Amino acid sequence: MTANSSRALVVLTTCANAEQASSLAEALVTEQLAACVSALGGITSTYRWQGQLQRDQESLLIIKTTEARFAAVERLIRERSSYELPEVLAVGVVTGSADYLSWLEAAVEDRMPPVRQSKARTEG
Repeated sequence: MTANSSRALVVLTTCANAEQASSLAEALVTEQLAACVSALGGITSTYRWQGQLQRDQESLLIIKTTEARFAAVERLIRERSSYELPEVLAVGVVTGSADYLSWLEAAVEDRMPPVRQSKARTEG
């Protein structure tokens, strides 16, 4: 990423099931809000909600994006989440592969062509 570009972020969110996670991941990438979204299914989240201990099976999304796209990523998560209070946590990327970070930046900007189904794969 160039010095004047937006910093890379990893955004974490949880979804109630694999179908919701897949739909959200596809929307984020299709709308060029994320370069890549990795889904981890079958996680167990333990938390306190409205005074009660809760334990739920969820899917965790690991969203690779930039600070410039964060507000739109958060908005899309809130619009599509089935949760009253969706998790939206952003972690700044301190460093990474220069080639990967350049690809990430290009993937969320208008200069990259629209997403097409392809057999080619870039590791997220």
